[in-house]
Amino acid sequence: MHEDTLKHVDLFVGLDKKELRHIANSCQERKFSAGTVLMKQGDTGAGLFVITSGHVKITQETDPDRAEEDLGTAGPGDVLGEMALLDDLPRSATVTAVDGVTALLLPIWDFRTSLRANPEIAVKLLAALSHRLRKAESHNRD
Repeated sequence: MHEDTLKHVDLFVGLDKKELRHIANSCQERKFSAGTVLMKQGDTGAGLFVITSGHVKITQETDPDRAEEDLGTAGPGDVLGEMALLDDLPRSATVTAVDGVTALLLPIWDFRTSLRANPEIAVKLLAALSHRLRKAESHNRD
């Protein structure tokens, strides 16, 4: 059902049809109205979101006075919260719906079950995350 969406997401582009289906079967569609917080900085990560429609803003509290830094926006096809799938650390930023947002939620517990059953998915996702990290590092050097 959600395979068509996931196959266009850079994080999952290396997965074959069977692997995509396995991940897609764990996804839950969620809708958020404008102003709704999808994830809050400091909270425990429950999973990752793939935005399918609408836009969100990403902010981060930068000092004790609770000043917020605008980190940007995300929209259809963007993945948010993927670090929660790999570590159990708190969310590093707050994500708020700018307009009506529809997103796929991949819960952390379902994701980890999928990895245990299909270790090849883990290898492919690590390669995708490594590529994203390298890209981010080269962007920071420019």
